Amino acid sequence: MSWAITKDNIRLHYEEAGQGTPIVFVHEFAGDWRAWEPQMRHFSRRHRCITYSARGYLPSDVPKDVSAYSQENAVQDILAVMDAAKIERAHIVGLSMGGFATLHFGLTAPERALSLTVAGAGYAAEKSTQEIMRAKSRATADQFEKIGAKELAKTYALGPTRVQLQNKSPRGWQEFATQLGEHDSLGAANTMRGVQASRPSIYDFESQLKNMHVPTLVINGDEDDQCIAPGIFLKKTIPACGLLMLPKTGHTINLEEPDWFNLFLADFIATVEAGRWTVRDPRSLPHP
Repeated sequence: MSWAITKDNIRLHYEEAGQGTPIVFVHEFAGDWRAWEPQMRHFSRRHRCITYSARGYLPSDVPKDVSAYSQENAVQDILAVMDAAKIERAHIVGLSMGGFATLHFGLTAPERALSLTVAGAGYAAEKSTQEIMRAKSRATADQFEKIGAKELAKTYALGPTRVQLQNKSPRGWQEFATQLGEHDSLGAANTMRGVQASRPSIYDFESQLKNMHVPTLVINGDEDDQCIAPGIFLKKTIPACGLLMLPKTGHTINLEEPDWFNLFLADFIATVEAGRWTVRDPRSLPHP
């Protein structure tokens, strides 16, 4: 067990395995440092792999003030973990909330990123439904405080983009649901309010994304409806971006389809390290 200290003196728990080019895994809202176990086991054969719990997720610190939680701080948490582990540059891999943090990491500190993998990032990104989704996030935060994570996990883990995991891997889903129920209720509520319900839309960053040349892979499930259009937007906007859509797949991609996720991520990282993941050939662009 290792610890990183953020600029605002929050302790972050991280663990690592393996040797080689570093990969930092950034978890989703419903996960924590344990959510990347299939990837830690696979990639630590050839890479130095880091997984950590974001602020608000045990055993990391759980700030009581919601002002400590933000999209900006989520990026700073990645940097704090990298600095503590003495990692100058790494492949950054994030799912959902972690995917947003990974994307913003590329905009904030591109010189620290070897590549970006942005999986399942799209919740509340669409302008037309953003306020509705933000209101839902705030209502979910209230529920975490009212009934607690253990009770709320019973329904949250059965959302319309989570049932795919239950159908494919009942034991894997049960492990996911159990771990969600072990989350700190205040940390979950504050994360939902300060990050999920408050972050800007990725569409607001179109001009910056057009100028971000970090090699990027976007991965979505085709039954994760909120992520499909944002994924296509990212593919069309980021110069060196590829888009992977996994069939009959929901939101918890790395647990639901670990073999496919690992296969394509490994190929992406190898291609980047070979210097072959380049910007799109202009000859392939559609012409009016």
